[in-house]
Amino acid sequence: MSDNHIEDLKELFRHWSGEEGIEIESLPQAGSYRQYFRIYGHWRQAIGVYNPDKQENAAFLSFTRHFLQAGLPVAGIYAENTAKDIYLLSDLGRDSLFDLLESDQSTERPSETLRGLYRDTVALLPQFQIVAGSGIDYSACYPVQDFDSRSMHWDLNYFKYFFLKLLRIPFDEYALEKDFETLSGYLLEADSKYFMYRDFQARNIMISEGKPYFIDYQGGRRGPLQYDLASLLFQVKANLPFSFREEMLHWYIENVNRYTTIAEKDFIEKYNAFVLIRLLQVMGAYGFRGYYERRAHFLQSIPFAVDNVRWFLDNIHLKPATPALNATLEYIARLNISSPSFAQNQSLTVNINSFSFKNAPPPDYSGNGGGFVFDCRALPNPGRWEHYRHLTGRDTAVIQFLEREPAIEKFMQNVFKLIDQSVLEYQRRGFRNLQVNFGCTGGQHRSVYCADRLARYLEERYSLNIELIHTQLEPTGKYRAPGEE
Repeated sequence: MSDNHIEDLKELFRHWSGEEGIEIESLPQAGSYRQYFRIYGHWRQAIGVYNPDKQENAAFLSFTRHFLQAGLPVAGIYAENTAKDIYLLSDLGRDSLFDLLESDQSTERPSETLRGLYRDTVALLPQFQIVAGSGIDYSACYPVQDFDSRSMHWDLNYFKYFFLKLLRIPFDEYALEKDFETLSGYLLEADSKYFMYRDFQARNIMISEGKPYFIDYQGGRRGPLQYDLASLLFQVKANLPFSFREEMLHWYIENVNRYTTIAEKDFIEKYNAFVLIRLLQVMGAYGFRGYYERRAHFLQSIPFAVDNVRWFLDNIHLKPATPALNATLEYIARLNISSPSFAQNQSLTVNINSFSFKNAPPPDYSGNGGGFVFDCRALPNPGRWEHYRHLTGRDTAVIQFLEREPAIEKFMQNVFKLIDQSVLEYQRRGFRNLQVNFGCTGGQHRSVYCADRLARYLEERYSLNIELIHTQLEPTGKYRAPGEE
């Protein structure tokens, strides 16, 4: 995102709130190319979104207005400038249902609280699909209005080209295509007059004040009921117990029957088939994002997907016969997921240091000789002000000072791009060490902040060994988040 778009978001925030945006926090991207920012004013805050895909923006804004009018829990629209591809939404907080699931320490997973949140989420889903879906403007859908045969073949070919072929898994292409036609023909028998969320998963359910709110439905279209439920319960990295998935399936059917009548046996048979096509689509997405785009955290999810394939083969017998597809899935289920062809090298250590240019950069004890030295002295220096001099780049006042400066964010985004490229290539090639050094005049403010920021970024994005050392402060040699004791 260019500086112009950040300035555009600031201007939109100023126009909406009547005050300056004094701090902008870049939020992590997931599987999309949209960019999100948390914008703070003195009294108000909002989520700013930049997305150059105008049709996707139009779909999202149209659906959001409809859901809000129906009284459904989605983010409010504060302001928009569609000419500049930006809009502002109400801030639903930082915790998604998936975040809470990942941090769940309950011995009986998921905890009772999380079970309640899943029950609330599943109970709300039919309201989006049936109640709101009956009056939604499907002409706003992008890229297509219906989950039809072509949409299914897109998903199936995603699996074929970006999973099977990228991982060099052997298969009979002609026979597999014939099974794809059989499977999609069977799925087309399902009633498809409802709103299909398309990417209904725990990362897209925000938990605000103990209640679920729904985001990222811009890919929605007309389709069957079963697909969204399969997406949620078989979100592979959520790794829900299979008994809990079964419980939620029947809870969903109970709630659907409040709005329409369904034949339970046929519904479940079709549901199982949609579980399969969703698994195939997800494996294709992981292959594309992980092996093609080299985004590491997608690769880390592949073992969970394979576990789901194994469970499916052991427990589900589809009504339509798909022998070639079954043979391919059985091959995947037998894969050694710890082999280099399936799991990325997890032993890369990134050593991140802050230092003072009054001294030399830290030596490279690994002997690798590679890495980066970033000079932070061109950045705004809080040490020039008396009330910051006794503080460090880990103190809140200094962090807030630095994050108000656009030059800091521009610098860090450039750092992230360079380090992303090296981390992915080092992992692919099996390298063990990467060193990144940040230097400033005293090694106390700017370099410390930048080193902490990079450590936090890498921890959220990759599975790495991170060594964080502030040479002028506390050479612990171990990653510690700011404020952590």
